[in-house]
Order: sequence, then C-alpha cells, then structure tokens
Amino acid sequence: MSKFRHDFDKLKRLPPYVMAEVNRLRQHARAAGEDVVDLGMGNPDLPTPPHIVEKICEAAAFGRNHRYSTSRGVPNLRLAACEWYRRQHGVELDPESEAIAVIGAKEGLSHFVLVTIGPGDVVLAPDPAYPIHQYAVIFAGGDLRHVPLSSDSDFIENLETALSRTWPRPKLLIISFPANPTTQVVDRAFMERIVAFAREHQLMVVHDFAYAEIAFDGYRPPSILEAPGAREVAIEFISLSKSHSMAGWRVGFAVGNREMIHALTRIKSYLDYGIPTPIQVGGIVALRGPQDHVSENVQEYRARRDALVEGLGQPGLGQWKIEKPLATMFVWAQLPELFRADGSLAFSKRLLAEAQVVAAPGIGFGAGGEGHVRFALVENVQRIRQAVRNIRRFLRSAEAAAQGAGMGP
Repeated sequence: MSKFRHDFDKLKRLPPYVMAEVNRLRQHARAAGEDVVDLGMGNPDLPTPPHIVEKICEAAAFGRNHRYSTSRGVPNLRLAACEWYRRQHGVELDPESEAIAVIGAKEGLSHFVLVTIGPGDVVLAPDPAYPIHQYAVIFAGGDLRHVPLSSDSDFIENLETALSRTWPRPKLLIISFPANPTTQVVDRAFMERIVAFAREHQLMVVHDFAYAEIAFDGYRPPSILEAPGAREVAIEFISLSKSHSMAGWRVGFAVGNREMIHALTRIKSYLDYGIPTPIQVGGIVALRGPQDHVSENVQEYRARRDALVEGLGQPGLGQWKIEKPLATMFVWAQLPELFRADGSLAFSKRLLAEAQVVAAPGIGFGAGGEGHVRFALVENVQRIRQAVRNIRRFLRSAEAAAQGAGMGP
C-alpha cells in the first residue's frame, strides 16, 4: 500500500457533520428494534402527484428522450418557469436569457457560487443557515463571513455591521426566506431593503426560494424579484421538491440577472448535461398542470405543524412552548430551559435515546443555531402525535429527576 498521504485542503475547511453522530445512534436504535420517529432530515415523504409521474413515464418510453439533454433546460421548462413567476409574483422574465433549469436548488446554487467566487472573495451568509449556503463558499475557496439571523434582531442592520467590519468589500450575499432552519419570514419591504443594500454596495444577491409555496395562515412569501431593481443584482433559485413533492426527481430553476444566469449557464455547460429530459417534462406538467396538490401539501404540513406545536404546548408537566412557523416544513424550537446548558447536540442525543425521536441539533446549522433543535415535518399526523407523547414523557421524567436533585423549581 502506498505511503503517500492525500491532503485535501477544502475538506479540511469543512466543519464536522454534526448530524453524523445522531444518524449513527438512530441506525443503532432501529437495528435494536426501537420505533424511532425520524424528524431529523427535511426529506419530504409526500408522494409526487400521479399525473406528473405518469407524464414522466410516458416521456421515458420515447427513445429520443434517452439522449443527452441540455444543461440549461429544454425551452418549454424555462418558459413554464417564467409563466409561474408571472402568475405567482407578477414578474415578467425572458426564458432565453433570464431563466435556467437546475438539478435542484442545491446544485444550481453551489455551481453558481463556484463560478463567481474565488480565493479572496468575501461572501456574506446568515448564521444559522441551510448548510450548503455556507459550504458552497468554502468549496469555491471564498472568504465566508457570518451575519447573525434571529427573530430578535434586524438582519439588515446586522448586514450593515458586518459590512463595516469587512475588507475587502463583499462580492456576494446569500439569503433564503422563508428560512431553513429558523423558519423566519419576511415581507416585500424587506426584499426592497435587501436590493437597495446590494445596489448601494455593489453586491450580487443569491436568494434560495425553496419554500416559495409552503406557507400558512395567510402569509405569502415574496420573491426578491418583486423588488424594484432586483434584476440588476439578484438571482433566485426555486425547487419543486417541497411544493410539488418532487424531491427525488431533482428539478428546479433559477431566474434573474442576465449576467448571473449566463455565468451559471457557462459552468453547467462544462459540468453536466442537465436534468434527464423525461424529468424536465414532469417539471413542465407540474408547473402548468393542476395545482390542487400544492394546496393539499400545504394543508398537510399545517396539520403536522399544529399537531407538534399544539401537542407539546398543552399545559401540564412536560410542556414545551414553541412558536408556530408561518412557512417551511420545519419547526425551530428553543431548547427547554432545563437542557440549555448542555447544548443542542447533547439534547438531540437524549431525545433519541429517551424519547425515540430524531431532531436536528441547531449547532449543525452554524454557531447561531446553538440552543435550538429543528423538527422536520416529514411524518404523518399520527406519527407526530406519537412523537409528542414520547417527548412529553421524556420531559416529565427529566423534570421530576431535576426536582428530586434540587435543580428544578
């Protein structure tokens, strides 16, 4: 065996994968026969609507669709994406120069950062954040600067502070609202402030709009492209994974600034041959066909949210008060006071060991996520109610033990 040691500098810059230990313990528990309710990974469980699957299968039967596709997406998919923007957000886009298909938002976003960011380029990103928003910068060799994101501070004021402490001038800002993991939401006025900030400081903006249609209680997530001047500075990524239950098919699109779309088109032309044509056909049908399943998905996620938050919030021993999110398929919960000193990873391990429920530790989304866990609403209402019972039993037991040790009230 060779004694030569491979040295991968970019891998060294990646933080440890915090969920790895929780996943290992989950697998061990299931192997031991325990009934684990897994609310850890945001992997949608709702099936793709039958009419979309049928169209994909129909298109797959034609030999001409077995050839290489095109990395920028077939014309009708790009047109369908622009039609969706016109209907949903009143934004007019050119499918030839302002839209491109991507193999899921994660692929498109990471390749965009790779082609536009290099060593020495500064990128601003929220903390906590969906991991690829930070890791994409590391892969590209950029200089990542964290901007605190929380419900009790003004994010744009935090941006101004970060900018005043940053040299050289940042080149790119990555944001995502509704936010994963924090579920934080914004209005159109916020997007207008972001665009004004970017134009003033000559920043590109990437907006990951993965939860564009997963919103509740009358809230409507704004596209950044609704803000005047946005197409001078911004590119926005949309995924059909959650809204249309197409996570495994890997289909989405990016729209916005022509130069930014062109940059993504160029790198994708070197790195991939695009989404398989039958799946692109499915994406066209998803965007142009009946949309009843989108509202049905939203209703299901709302029911799951209510079962979890209301169940844990019922008065009595084991109560855990959590704010209801207005969007996304997640619940972001501050740790119960009894467990805050131990941290989110230790709490997640205990939750699995003593309640048979998996939740993602907040520290896995950045230092700003410490003190929280994220529940993914990827089990049906009955299973979530089971999780609630298990969690409350665990909390009651922990509270009783703490009181017995003189730690509790």
